[in-house]
Amino acid sequence: MADVSVVSSASSAAMTGPRGAKPKRAMNPRNIMLYGILIVVCVYYLLPLWVMVMTSLKGMPEVRLGNIFSPPVEITFQPWVKAWSEACTGLNCDGLSRGFWNSVMITVPSVIVSIAIASVNGYALINWKFKGSDIFFTILIFGSFIPYQIMLYPIVILLREAGIYGTLWGLIVVHTIFGMPILTLLFRNYFSSIPEELFKAARVDGAGFWGIYFRIMLPMSLPIFVVALILQVTGIWNDFLFGVVFTKPDIYPMTVQLNNIVNSVQGVKEYNVNMAATVLTGLVPLIVYFVSGKLFVRGIAAGAVKG
Repeated sequence: MADVSVVSSASSAAMTGPRGAKPKRAMNPRNIMLYGILIVVCVYYLLPLWVMVMTSLKGMPEVRLGNIFSPPVEITFQPWVKAWSEACTGLNCDGLSRGFWNSVMITVPSVIVSIAIASVNGYALINWKFKGSDIFFTILIFGSFIPYQIMLYPIVILLREAGIYGTLWGLIVVHTIFGMPILTLLFRNYFSSIPEELFKAARVDGAGFWGIYFRIMLPMSLPIFVVALILQVTGIWNDFLFGVVFTKPDIYPMTVQLNNIVNSVQGVKEYNVNMAATVLTGLVPLIVYFVSGKLFVRGIAAGAVKG
C-alpha cells in the first residue's frame, strides 16, 4: 500500500508540473539596462586604449589623415622601435630603454622591502600587541592621509643630509616609506580575519614570533600579498612626481622619460611614437594585474578592506 501511495503522489506531482516561482527571463528590462551600462562603461575605458594602439601601428602619413579610430591600412612597428631605442628624452636619444631599467631597479627593491616590512607590522599589531601599539597604528595610518606634495621639501633635505639625494637608492627609500602605512593596514585587517585559535595553538606548541609568521601566516596569506604587490607595482611604476623630484636625468624612471618624449617641441610631432611610448610604459602594471587578477579579488574579498 505504501508503494502505491508513493507512486500515485509522484504521478500527481508530474501531472501538476513544477511548483515555485517561475524563473526570470534572461533579457528583462532590468538586465538590458544593467548590461547596457556595463557595455557603455567598457567602451568608455577601452576606446582610448584602442586609439593609442591603432595610432602606434600607423605611419605618420596615415596619422595625418585624421582617422584616429580606424585600424591601420599598413601595419608598421617602426614607432615602437623608435620609442624604445631612438626617441629623444632631452639630450639623450636612446628612447625608453634606459628609463625602463631604471624603473625596474626602483620598483623591485621598493616592492619587496615595503611588503616584507608591512606584513611583519600587520602581523605584530594584530597578534603580538605591545604597549602603545594602538597609538603607533593610529600614527602610521594618519601618515597615509598626508598629501605627498607638502612633504617634498622636508624629504629633499633629509635625503640630502643622508647623501642619497638624486640617487636611485634615495627614491627607493621614499617609495618604501610611503607605501608602508596603507600596506600595514591591509595586512593587519587580513591577519585579523585568520582564526585566532590557530595562533593560540601555535603558541601552545612552542612556536615563537617568526615561527608562527613563516609557518602559519605566510602560507595562508597569498591573496593579500598579491593585493599588496599589485598596489605597489602600479603606484611605484606609474609615479611621476617622486621620480622627477628625487632623481636626475641620467636615472629618470620611465614615466619621466615618457613625459619628456611627449612634450618634446623639437621637429615634427610624431604622434605614433608618442602613443607607442605610452603603451610601452603602461605594459608592466597591466601584465601584473592580468596575471594575478583573480588572487587580487580573493585578497580583497578575504579581508583586505575590512576594518
